[in-house]
Amino acid sequence: MHTGVIKFFNEDKGFGFITNEATKQDIFVHITGLKTKNVSQGDHVSYNEEKGKKGLIAVDVEVIGN
Repeated sequence: MHTGVIKFFNEDKGFGFITNEATKQDIFVHITGLKTKNVSQGDHVSYNEEKGKKGLIAVDVEVIGN
């Protein structure tokens, strides 16, 4: 399980990016990877990583704080 901060999330388009707290790398997140209904910029989240079509994607994303 990884932790990070929501860098950007566009609810209309259904995607965004999480900045990993340990590596400072950005990882793509799609709305289908969210366990919670809404995420906002600045939310602290936990997540797992899976290999997607174009690289790693965040899945099982849960908000753990703001």
